[in-house]
Amino acid sequence: MKDVKELREYYSGRVKELSGGISGLKRAGRMLVASELVAFAAAIGFVAAYTVHGSYFWLVGTAAMLIGYVAFRRVDVSNAERVERLTALRSVYEGELDYLDGRFDRFDAGERYVDPCHEFTFDMDIFGRSSLYQRINRTVTQGGADILARCLEMKAFGPESGKALIDRRADAVERLAEMEGLRAGFMAMRRYGPIDTRAVKTALGTAGSLPLPSFASSTVARAVAVALIVVFALLIALAVFTDMPSGVPVMWGTLMFFGVLMLCSGPLRQMSKAVNSLCRQMKAYTELVRLAATTELCTVDDPCLGMSSGGEAAAYALTSFDELRRILDGLDRRGNVLGLIVFDTFLLSDFFLVRRFCRWQGMHAADMERWIDSVSVLDALVSMATFRYNEPSAGRAEIADTDGVVYDARGIYHPFLGASAVPNDLRIEDNHYYIVTGANMAGKSTFLRSLGVNYLLAVNGMPVFAAGLRVSLFSLFSSMRTSDNLSRGISYFNAELLRLGQLMEACRRSPRTLIILDEILKGTNSLDKLNGSRMFLDAISELPVTGIIATHDLELSKMADSPSGRFHNLCFEIELSDNVTYTYKITPGVARNQNATWLLRNMIRNSWPERVYDRVGTAV
Repeated sequence: MKDVKELREYYSGRVKELSGGISGLKRAGRMLVASELVAFAAAIGFVAAYTVHGSYFWLVGTAAMLIGYVAFRRVDVSNAERVERLTALRSVYEGELDYLDGRFDRFDAGERYVDPCHEFTFDMDIFGRSSLYQRINRTVTQGGADILARCLEMKAFGPESGKALIDRRADAVERLAEMEGLRAGFMAMRRYGPIDTRAVKTALGTAGSLPLPSFASSTVARAVAVALIVVFALLIALAVFTDMPSGVPVMWGTLMFFGVLMLCSGPLRQMSKAVNSLCRQMKAYTELVRLAATTELCTVDDPCLGMSSGGEAAAYALTSFDELRRILDGLDRRGNVLGLIVFDTFLLSDFFLVRRFCRWQGMHAADMERWIDSVSVLDALVSMATFRYNEPSAGRAEIADTDGVVYDARGIYHPFLGASAVPNDLRIEDNHYYIVTGANMAGKSTFLRSLGVNYLLAVNGMPVFAAGLRVSLFSLFSSMRTSDNLSRGISYFNAELLRLGQLMEACRRSPRTLIILDEILKGTNSLDKLNGSRMFLDAISELPVTGIIATHDLELSKMADSPSGRFHNLCFEIELSDNVTYTYKITPGVARNQNATWLLRNMIRNSWPERVYDRVGTAV
């Protein structure tokens, strides 16, 4: 796997290469447009020459120029599609360069998933600007975005999933990470715009249950339709080569047109109302399924991915999506009135369009939702694998198959800090409690968040930011960022009590829980806070709970002297001299130095008149 420098060079190279290709295609596009204009103008000129000279040579020339115009037009459309595809692919690589440079604005931040009442996501910065979700998310469908969010909320693949599933997911992420070109192609589908999975599934559900006329799918009706077309062709031939009046085939064709229009216009209106507005999104789904069906993506083994059985299911899904896309194209072409008249008159196209839709209903409609869900799972996995690819220095967690809380970390650090992070070691024992003291800005809160974030990554099979990490499967609950709610009449202290009550209820429901707390009862006075914190920890220790608690209250550290031996002291120490030295290293024991007084004294010395400092600063 490439290191960060190699990744940046690779992404930059791909951007440059694709930019060159796009420029070349745009030049070719301008030449094709010019050729179209020349061919069309020449056709008009040949028609004018024919009217003057009357030679069949000019008619042949007109036909040749029109054929040339159509050919140039088709090539131009194909060329424009290639430009669109390469531009979207270039945007993918530009986005990954932004990621490496710490810019995440082009990625969805998942702000709709922010929930201050969730067990841990609000405290751990899982959703929102510059969040973990925004750093990981590369999804192209709303369904994929929802699955990725549920994974990070531990609602999709949490402790109930089991070690085997998480290991298989990690294997899938590792394999997808190596399929860089395929992942980039998948992510380039963003060119179709937001793909609303719910709207697509709703439309497909409606289309699958449409009450269409039964005659359309019958063999007899098909035979009659074919017979009508054959008779019409014979009548035209007879009118051309015999004395039969030309009005006979004209009358026959008119009856065919109005007959098929009367029989099929109602069903076709229902079909258009159900799915025609989703034509572009269905085209996107077809390409996503084709990418999965025709490449190594379909061999990714994930129990939730219905298209992973050797590619056979993926190929069948592709057939269904392709057929529906062709039906949608047929509905779209009906907007051309001249084409509608011609094709209904000569080929009864509306009848066969309804017939194809009926056959699609019977053969494929029931499976479409499952296949769309499979695409959503693959979409989320592509995002996870891209995160794996972009973080070559991250490792893989070991999942312990045990009932107790296991958290054994070596060199763990917060993923948001990158190269500036200071790694730490920590081993958490089941049903034990770790009280972390330290000065302001010494690293307590960041360290606690690093434990939570890396655990979420581990149980989802994603890379972890540690030299080594071994964890079991347990529930997670944190209380680190409580806030008041004046609109609901909830004070800060009341909000803290509500959060702790929510925590205790969650711990009663879960067989094993790790709690991460930062400053219990910040909204009350020091003595009340100390007594309340002791009472809370004594109560929670009666449940199958393990905890790590950061506090500024050094008195709380005396709980380590309790006979149970389940409370332990850890600290982030600082050094005070001419400057404050932060080591950001966690060590056993209780913090000796605090920095608030020291920092305020320096602020007063530097900002206030000397007489004020002499009176106030020296007093502290």
